[in-house]
Amino acid sequence: MEAARPEVAHNNSTERQEGGLRFSFLGPRGTFCHAAVLQVANDMDQLIPAIDVPSALRMVRNGDVDYAVVPIENSVEGGVNATLDSLTYHGRLEIKAEMLVPITFALAARPGTQLKDVKRIATHPHAWAQCRGWIAEHLNDAIHIPATSTAAGAQILASTADNPGFDAALCPVPSAIEYGLTVLSDAVADNPNAVTRFIMCSLPGPQPERTGADKTTLMVQLPSDEAGALLTMLEQFSVRGVNLSRIESRPIGDALGRYAFSIDAEGHVEDERMQAVLVGLHRVCPHVDFLGSYPAANGKRVRPRPGTSDADFVAGRAWVRHLLGKS
Repeated sequence: MEAARPEVAHNNSTERQEGGLRFSFLGPRGTFCHAAVLQVANDMDQLIPAIDVPSALRMVRNGDVDYAVVPIENSVEGGVNATLDSLTYHGRLEIKAEMLVPITFALAARPGTQLKDVKRIATHPHAWAQCRGWIAEHLNDAIHIPATSTAAGAQILASTADNPGFDAALCPVPSAIEYGLTVLSDAVADNPNAVTRFIMCSLPGPQPERTGADKTTLMVQLPSDEAGALLTMLEQFSVRGVNLSRIESRPIGDALGRYAFSIDAEGHVEDERMQAVLVGLHRVCPHVDFLGSYPAANGKRVRPRPGTSDADFVAGRAWVRHLLGKS
């Protein structure tokens, strides 16, 4: 399901294309991230490839682009740490949309290369992790050469006249075609149902309208040296009927044993139950970063459990006001 194109105000930058928006993305062109940005951009927009995730997000913070599109989660490998860490580094960004892209790889090489010639393969570490079984079966002595993206190896292989240090690249099929490489296999993957989730980020601002099928993303730090701190944090969600679709720990970086939790919760900040969660987290946690509420790409509507709908919270507050003689 494609995410809706966002409506944003345009500034007066002379670098802006007339009527268009500027998007940075994990490049080069031909990556799965490029496919994700095409879900939210149109022909008038300017697409600017970045060498890595922090660079794409930095362009938003610097005002060079309106949005960045980067990967945040893979159904095989889990969270993309570079994104989870960079969303709050040097200034909080907010997620405005998410996109899902099915993942299959091609093994691409220069014309004339045969499968038996491939000893060194360049690709992003997440791509390598999703293809280990296929590589072990078909090229059991091949080794991995890390690349900054799934298309970077293909680009280098096609543009470098000398030996680039590897024989083939694991990349999206469009990358192999775009860079004029020969596809040795176009169905390289251990899990044919693999999907990567991408997010569209901007500087903090108004949230996308509530749809009833929404997510809210947070980064929450726990108190140090306090027994049961994780349970206390999780109770803020459970007692208000808010389900978590993802939770991952990330080191804070100031000392060993200090962690924050990256969380996707089902619901929108305009939901009464989500607002109650945020109040609870603010009370019991030393630091909470709100990273946006946005439509879920799968379109699955959130059905509040009994006692946690907006009407239930409004009725509860009205009853308390009545007890205080303020109704």
